[in-house]
Amino acid sequence: MFNKILIANRGEIAVRIARACRNMGIRSVAIYSKEDADSLHVQLADQRVCIGEGPAKNSYLNMDRIIMAAKNVGADAIHPGFGFLSENSEFVRRCEENGLTFIGPTAEVIDKMGNKSQARSTMMDAGVPVVPGTKEPVYDAEIGAKLAKEIGYPVMIKASSGGGGKGMRVAESADEFEFQFNMAQRESANAFADDTMYIERFVQNPRHVEIQIMADTHGNVVALGERDCSVQRNHQKLIEESPSPAISAETREAMNKYAVLAAKTVGYTNAGTIEYIVAPTGEFYFMEMNTRIQVEHGVTEMVTGTDLIIEQIRVAMGEPLSFTQEDVQIKGHAIECRINAEIPSMNFMPSPGVVTHMHLPAGNGVRVDSALYAGYRIPSEYDSMIAKVIVHAPDREAALRKMSSALDEMVILGVETNLDFQYQIIKNPIFAEGKADTGFIENVMHIK
Repeated sequence: MFNKILIANRGEIAVRIARACRNMGIRSVAIYSKEDADSLHVQLADQRVCIGEGPAKNSYLNMDRIIMAAKNVGADAIHPGFGFLSENSEFVRRCEENGLTFIGPTAEVIDKMGNKSQARSTMMDAGVPVVPGTKEPVYDAEIGAKLAKEIGYPVMIKASSGGGGKGMRVAESADEFEFQFNMAQRESANAFADDTMYIERFVQNPRHVEIQIMADTHGNVVALGERDCSVQRNHQKLIEESPSPAISAETREAMNKYAVLAAKTVGYTNAGTIEYIVAPTGEFYFMEMNTRIQVEHGVTEMVTGTDLIIEQIRVAMGEPLSFTQEDVQIKGHAIECRINAEIPSMNFMPSPGVVTHMHLPAGNGVRVDSALYAGYRIPSEYDSMIAKVIVHAPDREAALRKMSSALDEMVILGVETNLDFQYQIIKNPIFAEGKADTGFIENVMHIK
């Protein structure tokens, strides 16, 4: 049993973890930057430690300060949340060296699945469906062009260490391949200090569907159904829902089966997500694995009745999963809208500032994960997401009505948000019919 967990994150996920710790009778420790001194996660935790100021590299990415803080307060474990150091294998090793349990998978697994070209190769060998493309990493545009010709245009050029939509470019033809490859490689080097690339066939108008898995240290792996994350801006998700309106029961069963196979192949433990792209024809392909809890985990919690954060902590303590595959039943429909402090009409430009007034929706089947409160200053140094509105209803139509009502009720003043934009999406007939693919924002909402 852990006595104390340090939360190596901020915002709503840090609040979520602090509350899970409280429900388990475990003391929590918040770390924070000077800009986050008044944040809700700092107020909710049992202890708090300031670890720096300004950009994340000086605070939430500073391994030395985080580990020192954990040791000084006598923490047993560190929960990384998502983003920041959640998929950093060096940080996992540093935790282990200092006698701290990292609440997540092992460093070896993160290395294997975090590098996307290596993950592709591993999944190919395991028999998991993968988009046709390169098996080995690509470093040179000239070599990449030859491989792209063999794969067939259009192709997607991706950073092996990528995430958040960085280091991704589409080449429609051989004429533009070199330019797009160099641009993607430069983005990758700047964002991840890694210029390793891979190339795969570009699947046009796909759906983005992912499977939540949970695995313990006793060899048990369970799939908890899918989330459809097709509505995205700048390769970052805006809306997630479960179950997906775009796949058949047969496809769902196969995706779950391959997700479990993928996790078992690499000896995965803790929470993870297998992400697929689904072609308009119905074929699905492994895209990547996220070796952490996802932003949208609440959608799965709503339809399965589980608490994935608590389950993460239990698994990290060496306990077996509290449920089996047979126990998992998808009930009803859940939808999540990410509320960001941003201006959609200006290419989703961030809009930091002070929240002067707010009202959050509530009621049966309505959940809001947020660290906001009236008077809170949203800093400019970090991600623009400020809340997640999640609804659950007996079916998709009822869930859409509930989400529409929740967004209509929600009020945030003092900063620009995407609330109205999300409302427009929910009311859009193409989305309402369950036909929105990954090009929905550009092609239907006409925002590029």
